[in-house]
This record gives sequence, C-alpha cells and structure tokens, in this order.
Amino acid sequence: MTKNAIARFQVEGMSCASCVARVERALNAVPGVTSASGNLATGSAAVEFAAPPRPAARVEALREAG
Repeated sequence: MTKNAIARFQVEGMSCASCVARVERALNAVPGVTSASGNLATGSAAVEFAAPPRPAARVEALREAG
C-alpha cells in the first residue's frame, strides 16, 4: 500500500473559524485530495492527496472560495 503525500502551505486571509472551514471545503473538493485541514493560528493548510493535484487547482479552489 502506498502512502499518501502531504503538502503544507501558507494561506493568506484566514481570520476566523468560518474562513478555515471555507478553505477546508474548497481544498477537499479538488480532485485527488483525500483530506485537507486549515490552521487559523498559523495561517496554514495541510493537504493530503493520493494523486498529486495540479498546484494551480489548489490555488483556483481557494480563489473561488474567497
């Protein structure tokens, strides 16, 4: 069994729990993502994926989420 890869990155503009939830929903909707979690305290997100999504897909998903 192969291990899923994890990418961590900074997310600008997360200022409340609602923002974190929006980021998580947007990232979880990207094809290939198995889980995503946002961290308000650090302004970051971690994304686990089975098949690497295109980096542009992550950026676009966040842009569309606001």
